[in-house]
Amino acid sequence: MKTQLITVDPEIHSGTPVFAGTRVPVKTLFDHLEAGDSLEVFLDDFPSVSRELAVAVLEEARAALIPDAHPA
Repeated sequence: MKTQLITVDPEIHSGTPVFAGTRVPVKTLFDHLEAGDSLEVFLDDFPSVSRELAVAVLEEARAALIPDAHPA
């Protein structure tokens, strides 16, 4: 069984995709990375998101964007 990484619920941020079990929008992680922040900075800013969850979302995004991508 695959663990749910992202939740979309109209009751949470009007349906904005958030990290499962949190109210933190997934876009916030990408915004931090785009701004040049490290994953550590994001995790410090949003302690409700675990490292494992953030990395899993990044891996899923990579797999969706790059066919035949494999985890490092």
